[in-house]
Amino acid sequence: MSRENAPWGAPRIHGELLMLGIEVAESTAAQYMTRRQGSASQGWKTFLRNHADGVASIDLFVVRTISSKLLYGMVILRHARRRLVSIRVTNNPTAEWIAGQVTRFPGGEAPRHLIRDRDGAFGPAYYLSHPCNGDPRPPTAPRAPWQNGHVERLIGSIQRESLDHLVVFGEAHLRGVLKAYALYYNEVPAHFSLDKDAPKFRRAKKFGRIAAIPILAGLHH
Repeated sequence: MSRENAPWGAPRIHGELLMLGIEVAESTAAQYMTRRQGSASQGWKTFLRNHADGVASIDLFVVRTISSKLLYGMVILRHARRRLVSIRVTNNPTAEWIAGQVTRFPGGEAPRHLIRDRDGAFGPAYYLSHPCNGDPRPPTAPRAPWQNGHVERLIGSIQRESLDHLVVFGEAHLRGVLKAYALYYNEVPAHFSLDKDAPKFRRAKKFGRIAAIPILAGLHH
């Protein structure tokens, strides 16, 4: 009880034990309390976990092609199952373009909160067409990428597991690579945060033949 209920003190846990028919002294409950460092109040991480069903993240990342042209990818991640619901490519990430991507929210019902950073691309056009029921304006704090950590980690995985091993020839090529990676990410890897399941539920198969299937030109099998 002490480990799983950070705000509870010894009197509260003692009362719970009594209601379960376990008669011990309050001092005994206090003796076995988990020792914590820092405040027991709930922070940003707890908020994200408690509201995961209604939270999504959006972010942009840069990709350089073989001709040194800059392309921009945009990802939208639902927090509940860490599902990548949208991945897009453009050479000019204007607020109008972003607004066009989120007006009809991909993957079903729009979330209550769509977390973003302070990128200047999120301009007035984005605010006016925001799909969420909540206030679209407050971004994450300056120089605080950890506040949008889920999507930042996703972008890091895209880089490490695909783009770092490929030479991007152009916009169409990048779009194909990211589409293939999105299918892989949602259906294949075992995510630690999902008890080693994939964002799309993978049913265990007890019978059948095991085969290695190359994905992204053999980067993954």
